[in-house]
Amino acid sequence: MLFHVRSKHGGTVFIEGKNIRRVDMKCDSVLGGSVYPAWHPRQPWVVFSSNKTGQAFRLNNAQKVEVVDYDSDLLFYDVQRNKLSNVFRTPAVMETFPAWAPDGSRLYYCAAPFPKFDTMSDSARLSDDARQDAVLDAYREVRYNVMSVPFDARTRTFGAPRLEVDCRTMGKSGTLPRISPDGRYLLITLGDFGQFHIWHKSSDLWVKDLKTGGFYPLRAANSPEVDSYHTWSSNGRWIVFSSRRLDGNFTRPCIAYFDRNGQAHKAFLLPQEDPEHNWLRMKSYNVPELSRRPVPVSPEELRRAIYDDAAAGHAEFGK
Repeated sequence: MLFHVRSKHGGTVFIEGKNIRRVDMKCDSVLGGSVYPAWHPRQPWVVFSSNKTGQAFRLNNAQKVEVVDYDSDLLFYDVQRNKLSNVFRTPAVMETFPAWAPDGSRLYYCAAPFPKFDTMSDSARLSDDARQDAVLDAYREVRYNVMSVPFDARTRTFGAPRLEVDCRTMGKSGTLPRISPDGRYLLITLGDFGQFHIWHKSSDLWVKDLKTGGFYPLRAANSPEVDSYHTWSSNGRWIVFSSRRLDGNFTRPCIAYFDRNGQAHKAFLLPQEDPEHNWLRMKSYNVPELSRRPVPVSPEELRRAIYDDAAAGHAEFGK
C-alpha cells in the first residue's frame, strides 16, 4: 500500500509487509511530485498523476474555495527498480486521476485541453504564475473527459488514447474513473466544471456500462450535496464514497450497495458506535479505500519512518 505525506517530511510512503519506505518522487525530468496513484493489479508498478495546483478564495459565495490544476501529467513508477518515467508530457492538456482495468491491460484517466495555453508565449507557458492565472480566469470552462490507453506489460508501453466518456459535450467534467472488479462498469464523479469535485455541489456519481455503452447517474446513492471520491469493494457489490450530505460542510464516508443490474441502492453513513459522532466530528474524512486486511504496521512505526530523513529515498528517472 501507499499514501502521501505533505509538508517538511513530505514524500510517498510505501508499505510492503513490515517494510516502510518514504520516497521523494520529484526530479528534474518530470513535472513535479506524485499525487493520485493507481497500482497495477499484477505488477509492482504505480501510475501517478503529477499536478501543479492553485487556489482562489471567495468572499461572497457559499463555496469559499476553488482549487484548480494548471498543469498535470501522468508518471510511471517501477517500485522494485525505483525508476520513474513519463507516461504523458503534454503542456496544453492536463491529465490526472489514473486507474487501471482489473487485468492491467488498459489505463483510464481524465484529460482536459486548455486551448489558451497554445496562444500564450513560450515564456508565459513555462511560468507557473502565468498558467495559474490563465486557468483561474477561466476555471468554469475547464472540463475533463474520461480517456483510456492500452498498456503492453511486456514492453511497459502505452498505446493511443481512446475517448471513454465525452463529458465536455455534455457541458460537464468527469473525474475519478474506477473500474469494477469484473471489468464491466466504469464509475466516475461528474460535475459542472473542474476536477476538485469535493468542493462542487454539482458533483454526483455516474456509471458507464462498458458492455452496453449506457451512461447514467446513480440516483439512489447521490444527494443534493457533494458526492465525490469513491472506490469499489473487492467483489464489486459495494461502493464507498465521500459525501457532504449530512451538513454540507464536512466530508464523511458513505456506503451504497451496487446490484448485478448496474444500479446503486440508497447510501448510508459509515456506522459509528455512537451516531452523534457524525455530528460532533469537526473534520473531513475523505479518500476512502476498502481493504481486505488491516494495515500491517503501527502508527508509531509509520511515524518513525516518516520523520527519518536519513532513510528516505529518491526516485530515479529512467525506464
